[in-house]
Amino acid sequence: MDLSRFPRRRYTPLATPLEFLPNFTRALSPQGGGPNIWIKRDDMLGLYPGGNKTRKLEFLVADALAQGADTLITCGAPQSNHCRITLAAAVKEGLKCRFVIEERVPGGFNESASGNHFLFRLFGVEALTVLPAGSNMGQAMQQVADELAAQGRKGYIIPGGGSNALGGLGYVACAQELQQQFFEQGVQIDRVVVGSGSSGTHGGLLAGFLGNNINIPIVGIGVSRDPQDQEPLVYKEAQAVLDLLGVALTVPREAVLSVGGYWQPKYSVPNARMVEAVQMLARSEAILLDPVYTGKIMAGLIGLTRQGFFKPGENVLFLHTGGLPSIHVYERELLGLIELPA
Repeated sequence: MDLSRFPRRRYTPLATPLEFLPNFTRALSPQGGGPNIWIKRDDMLGLYPGGNKTRKLEFLVADALAQGADTLITCGAPQSNHCRITLAAAVKEGLKCRFVIEERVPGGFNESASGNHFLFRLFGVEALTVLPAGSNMGQAMQQVADELAAQGRKGYIIPGGGSNALGGLGYVACAQELQQQFFEQGVQIDRVVVGSGSSGTHGGLLAGFLGNNINIPIVGIGVSRDPQDQEPLVYKEAQAVLDLLGVALTVPREAVLSVGGYWQPKYSVPNARMVEAVQMLARSEAILLDPVYTGKIMAGLIGLTRQGFFKPGENVLFLHTGGLPSIHVYERELLGLIELPA
């Protein structure tokens, strides 16, 4: 799969680490007989403080620059990692940045919030528009672009999560990076566990695995939808990425697997299983997960292990997609000071 014909900005000079987690593996299966857990540290990608959207933005921002844009426009929730990293990319490139924020939980937007919202203000977002849940975000972003055009400026719209075919190339690049690491480190991975939300990471990685003949099943843990709603989005994204690359493959329907039940009661609303996952990894490996995405994804990995989904001795790779800043918005929950639903 040749990515060289697409313009690309490079925000991370080296491959992110691929590491075994011995202490977490023991904590997960104290009596032995469980899977061996590995981690891909995409929380250490460039554009501080890291996260999976960096890979997508390498291609999306390059396209924006090629089109002569002076402003990046994107959307997300009030604590959106994607918005924060898009803003960081804009700062690096000398561009302006505007957000359309969807208040998915009523009252969830707080002008004085910490976490990513604090970084929005510190990095200098030019403007943000807050809309209620269910609003047409694409239409709202186009309105921002039209307002800029009326001022003689040029906006470039990046979809939520950076999830389109062009952004998905970032996780084709990740698939190729992993393939090289498996070879260099002599690691054989049996399954990959990844978060499945706006579908760009899951779908892009799946396209990369299929196109590079990496025959490792990918298990997506839903962070906002259950499988009946999530899997069609992943399938569509993976196929769009393959089509963009001109790869004559059809995504096998059985290759798209997601697991639900770990994101409830609602997107971005904490639950007890997420807290257990964050505490377990922090206290065994000193690696931090975030409450909205990676904490619930790891809760899914833990739950699947306890259900016997993974075979004893299997090497399971957890893709850490970042999200560190939002941990500070949920400090009391993560320390067990607030009772949460299971």
